[in-house]
Amino acid sequence: MAGQITVTLPDGTVKEVPEGTTAGELAASIGRVLAKAAVAATVNGHEVDLGTALPDGAAVSVITEGTEEGRHVLRHSTAHVMAQAVTQLWPGAKFAIGPPVKDGFYYDFELPSGEHFVDEDLERIEARMRDIVAADQPFVREEHSVDEGLELFADQPFKVEIIQGVDATEGAEAGVVSAYRNTDAFVDLCRGPHVPSTKRLGHFKLLNLAAAYWRGDEKRPQLQRVYGTAWESKTQLDEHLWRLEEAKKRDHRKLGEELDLFSFDPDVGRGLPLWLPKGTVIRDALEDWARETERKWGYQRIVTPHIARGELYRISGHLPYYQEDLYAPLDIEGDEYYLKPMNCPHHHMVYKARAHSYRELPLRFAEYGNVYRYEKSGSLFGLMRARGFTQNDAHIYCAKADAKDEFLAVMRLHAYYYEVLGIDQFHMVLALKDPKNTEKYHGDDDMWEEAERLTREAMEESDIPYVIEIGGAAHYGPKVDFIITSAIGRDFAASTNQLDLYMPGRFDLRFTNARGEQEQPAIIHRAPLGSHERFVGFLLEHYAGAFPTWLAPVQVQVLPVAADHNDYAQSVVRRLFDAGYRVEFVEADEPLGARIRHGKLQKIPYILVVGAQDIEGGTVGVNRRGDERPERDVPLDAFVDRLRAEVDSKAR
Repeated sequence: MAGQITVTLPDGTVKEVPEGTTAGELAASIGRVLAKAAVAATVNGHEVDLGTALPDGAAVSVITEGTEEGRHVLRHSTAHVMAQAVTQLWPGAKFAIGPPVKDGFYYDFELPSGEHFVDEDLERIEARMRDIVAADQPFVREEHSVDEGLELFADQPFKVEIIQGVDATEGAEAGVVSAYRNTDAFVDLCRGPHVPSTKRLGHFKLLNLAAAYWRGDEKRPQLQRVYGTAWESKTQLDEHLWRLEEAKKRDHRKLGEELDLFSFDPDVGRGLPLWLPKGTVIRDALEDWARETERKWGYQRIVTPHIARGELYRISGHLPYYQEDLYAPLDIEGDEYYLKPMNCPHHHMVYKARAHSYRELPLRFAEYGNVYRYEKSGSLFGLMRARGFTQNDAHIYCAKADAKDEFLAVMRLHAYYYEVLGIDQFHMVLALKDPKNTEKYHGDDDMWEEAERLTREAMEESDIPYVIEIGGAAHYGPKVDFIITSAIGRDFAASTNQLDLYMPGRFDLRFTNARGEQEQPAIIHRAPLGSHERFVGFLLEHYAGAFPTWLAPVQVQVLPVAADHNDYAQSVVRRLFDAGYRVEFVEADEPLGARIRHGKLQKIPYILVVGAQDIEGGTVGVNRRGDERPERDVPLDAFVDRLRAEVDSKAR
């Protein structure tokens, strides 16, 4: 008779089960609902298959399909099924890697005889995958020595290369490689875990094709990548596919072109946006709002140059640390000058330009500063990742005793901006240094501990949710990223903020404290609205191009019904223009219905139609964006009052 063992569940419960009990059997013993949702388990911190026998004294948690970890397993398993389908449809195909990624998975292939996938092949592959799912094939784990693995995958050169690079400390034992077999005809190199069998899969969709170099090296073979997505239910899959379609409609590059906001030109240079008049209106509206807000919050405006001597960035430590992100230097009279990659060093020199007393602090210097960074061509993405951009930057210089409160105020400023803009979902990421890779960081442990303590205290008091990321800190201290979520659920890194105790020493920044002694200030780096480029790109997606009236490039269009009504229409335009609103006159050179439709496509908040009856009554017909029924005979004065209230309150 088998003995008993004990395992500890996530809530601390100690459960006694028969020796040899698997993770799946443990889930079943807890409840049918859990057993049905289980896809894998975590045992003593390591993810394992449900068929893994549990050791005595293990800490065990069951991974369910609706969690991120569970979806990771589902997607990884679906990627294996895709590889099996491709090798069946294209005998002799070589398969490389097939990891899960955010919201999906991919697999890289090299097809025989130089063949290439075409879009129509996605349906063929998907159909074969569904046959494999229906066959209810078990995922059977195998463990092999390195030599056995090399023999097993002798006809798969990419797998052979992976096995040859296996570190002796990896695997269940030194020199062990694991594989998963679905049938005698298909086996894949993998650490796992996987779902018990293919019948647990099925809610998936293949999405698109791409090219990818083996191991990201352009000197290595170019492979063909197939992307897909997989979810735990049809509902989740359908929702994700809807989000993808919405994302296409809301793509900031597409909307930017349709709404005439910005452009890129190869003669200007890649990643260097040209803001067209309507796009500049949005930039200016955001900047005017930020300037006024910052004035009320105690900031002073400054302006700094677009270039500086390399020595400035050596003092800051950005040279040579960020050398690859900088444009090549300019030789000016024997000195190296760089295009400004960030505003911080310049702001520190503004502070250093005068002596300061504790009575002046905190000093808050703000600038919408233009910066330039050399992003690799492959990473450029419209406004979201550009080489030239304008940051809503500021630096606060204060006594350390005030640093936490100042940083807390910065977080509340973020929340204020987001509330006005209708960004309801946002959180923070606290990026800390990686204790296993300390060479990239400057400063001593005491400085890092103090900076982290003050940062955490401010974050806790803000009541804004946050998560921790190890290894994402800047080279001179921990940092806080604000992540904002668009209306269709996509996350964007909006701004980076830091409480910095390192740079004051590098720049020898000081103030005279109450005792008459010289003291180093703390510095807070903040940029609530990030860059114009990235933030406008986000807002384009968030609003689907339909900006609130106060931000809209054109707030009102005025359309005469016929040419006879032009003079009155022009008088309405003048009234609105003189009141400070952005208004366009659209002459009657097309049928009225066509002109209204065009205005709606341009997402104009208000389209006013005027005819003979309006001339007599001093009224306008109001077509408000989003309203199906237009209003007739609205007094012009009443409309102006309505528009003023909406714009002044920044209503959404």
